[in-house]
Amino acid sequence: MSELRDLQMLVSLSRTRNFSRSATDCNISQPAFSTRIRKLEERLNLPLVRRGNSFQGFTKEGEVVLKWARKLLTDEEGMRQEIAALKNDLNGTLSLGVIPTAMPFAARVSAKLREKHPNLSIEIYSESTHQIVLKLNDFSLDAGILYFDNGDPETTVKLYEERYVFIAPKSLTVSKEKQITWAEVAQIPLCLLTQNMKNRQLIDRHFLELEISPSIVTEASDFTAVLAQVAAGNAATIAPVSVAETFLDLKSTKQLDLIRPILTHSVGLSIKDQSPVLPMIQALRKAVKSAL
Repeated sequence: MSELRDLQMLVSLSRTRNFSRSATDCNISQPAFSTRIRKLEERLNLPLVRRGNSFQGFTKEGEVVLKWARKLLTDEEGMRQEIAALKNDLNGTLSLGVIPTAMPFAARVSAKLREKHPNLSIEIYSESTHQIVLKLNDFSLDAGILYFDNGDPETTVKLYEERYVFIAPKSLTVSKEKQITWAEVAQIPLCLLTQNMKNRQLIDRHFLELEISPSIVTEASDFTAVLAQVAAGNAATIAPVSVAETFLDLKSTKQLDLIRPILTHSVGLSIKDQSPVLPMIQALRKAVKSAL
């Protein structure tokens, strides 16, 4: 039977992808760290790590062991949390994967959580829906806020509808109305998320369905970079109204409702089924409900 300490080292190695940094992370010397990983392989009679001059990744067997290591450590953490909750002292770390468009909502959720549980630490990772699903399945995330239609239907609940608006520097907008059509938007230089992001895929699909070819001049991997382009006057963008209201309120820009048609997509909360349920997951569900 593997010790929890060995499993913690394996998970640390998956995070850092480096023996030296993992050894420091685990407060142990690098030779001792490497020895414990090798002894774990010997006990399991399996090669877990691909080695060269440096860490090369995990073997297929190593990926399976890593998944179960995270699961076992999650269960151990759940036991510790439940004991702490008896003293009204919920603490620990909650790992939350969030699609970029839902970051404003995630901020409200984390504020609600911290208000009720000030000793709880929250890690928020900006990820694509696909990555969130993968990381929920291998237990590297505790929960995910993602596009509802692409989540596991058995573990994902619908939260809200994401509505899109058009944001542009005033120098690029000629409309004096409060609305703009998708056809009109297609004539204006756009900065959108990169094509691997679900938000971009939904927008591209919508343009395709309308048989419109937009003028996309810049792409970025997150909305911070996208909105920086808008603020600088280089391009316009299409974004959820929550993103527009939270991150971009400048006199130099203009926000218009997108019509003909109005586009919305459902955002959901996905949590891997666990029994018993971790106290911090119960707290998360309450915070999400309060933030809606």
